[in-house]
Amino acid sequence: MPNDPVDTPETGIEALYLKPGHLIRRAQQIAVAIFLEECGVFDLTPVQYAALMAVRTNPGIDATRVAGLIAFDRATLGDVFDRLESKGWIERLPSTRDRRIKALHLTAAGETQLELCEAAVERVQERILSPLSGDERETMMRLLTKLVTANNEASRAPRRDPGATVAA
Repeated sequence: MPNDPVDTPETGIEALYLKPGHLIRRAQQIAVAIFLEECGVFDLTPVQYAALMAVRTNPGIDATRVAGLIAFDRATLGDVFDRLESKGWIERLPSTRDRRIKALHLTAAGETQLELCEAAVERVQERILSPLSGDERETMMRLLTKLVTANNEASRAPRRDPGATVAA
């Protein structure tokens, strides 16, 4: 029929499958799915893991600095910290520098949680890259790092490293 859409390689669904944005979105979906398969038993999401790692590395850090370190939206991160606190993995204490700011600290239970899930998190990384050879993995990581670094400012939540270590 004359008004039927033409499905050519340039305009068809196959063209979508070759677009970098689509492939990156799919890779993110796959990475999260693998993370949840490996780490679901720990009741831990990828963002919660990143937040715990940032707090572990920077005791007394505030939520705004964590958001910058892990490149996550500050408003949404508040809910993440609520969940982590309710699980007993972090505590929020008044900062010694500014009582309006809450300093984040990993609890003993949070440290234990990170230790328990460490092997599972490593399996996630291995599974994500498993279809690639060793050289391809190195190339993939180098190119992803370059892509993310070069486009950091385009993000809704750019990564920031504002001298993260802040003792409260």
